[in-house]
Amino acid sequence: MVDQSNETVLRERLQTGFLGVIAFSLLMFMLVQAKFILISLAIAIILFSLTSDAIHAISTRLRVPNWLATTLALIGIALGLLWISTTIVAQVNEIVFLAITYAERAQAALPALTERLGPEAQERIITALTNFNITGWIRSLAGQASGILSGSVLVILFVGFMFAEQVWFPVKIERLADDPEQARQIRQIIASIMHRVNRYLVVKTGVSAVTAAIVWGIFTVMELELATAIALLTFILNFIPSVGSIVATIIAALLAFVLSGDTTVTLIVGLLCSTTQFLIGNVIDPMLLGQTLRLSSFGIILSLAFWGAIWGVPGMFLAVPIMVALMVICAHIPWLRGVAVMLSREGLPDDGAGDSAQDRAAA
Repeated sequence: MVDQSNETVLRERLQTGFLGVIAFSLLMFMLVQAKFILISLAIAIILFSLTSDAIHAISTRLRVPNWLATTLALIGIALGLLWISTTIVAQVNEIVFLAITYAERAQAALPALTERLGPEAQERIITALTNFNITGWIRSLAGQASGILSGSVLVILFVGFMFAEQVWFPVKIERLADDPEQARQIRQIIASIMHRVNRYLVVKTGVSAVTAAIVWGIFTVMELELATAIALLTFILNFIPSVGSIVATIIAALLAFVLSGDTTVTLIVGLLCSTTQFLIGNVIDPMLLGQTLRLSSFGIILSLAFWGAIWGVPGMFLAVPIMVALMVICAHIPWLRGVAVMLSREGLPDDGAGDSAQDRAAA
């Protein structure tokens, strides 16, 4: 009887594990196949969260009707997204146009940059760059840029419908919950996630804008082309923690070398961009964010790798907000608290209970 009971338990565990593997595989398949819609939905949720706080502040302090503030916010989101999309497409078109022009110059200047590495390393680098399909890369870049416009339109539609449904959110939460206390806890979780993600994105936007402006100034002073394009790329990449600033600096230095063909100019641009990224990323950024995130650095790297593999660059942009939401949710669920402990910096996950008190104090 004991052996049969153990076999039954073992069989049930194997079945549960097998079903878990199948469910995880289906989830990964859906995340990959529906990534365009899911990325647009995630961005729409973030914009809705940001503008909800702004609408509440405008309605409360300026005595503006809520419907008018919501309408103005939706118009602002639509115009802003369309302007950003057209700007990105214009810069990509400029890069595509100039890529062929500077391809021969880059190949001619490459030996001067790699001569210190020895003839064998120099030959390998030249062979690798020769085999690189620049035409296919340019076509892929242009195709992704054209997809930004359609994605912006989808995000605008999502945000519009979220504003239309905003009135019914509290009612739906009340009816989904088993009791008022559970409904209050759900609202607290949502408010905590919105509070932390909003603060992170506002600070990151300001810091990234300052960094991009400095990079633009460096390229302009050095009289290099594509100053606006590299500034825009720096602004976007700085939203990717740790890795983004390094990639942006490397791209800026390589672009300076391709545009000038001068190693001195390349070193100056690389040094100035590295100094800017180091000071802002290691001094100003942590000072402004403070204890807002309290996420594990290793967990952030894993999140970047996972969402980057699933959704590409947009996934890396959304990795930190998703991780913040996951940590707050897991901190409220007893059997998932271990996940929150692993995601937190000091092993002390913050469930956001103090956010509501901070909000009341700020109000």
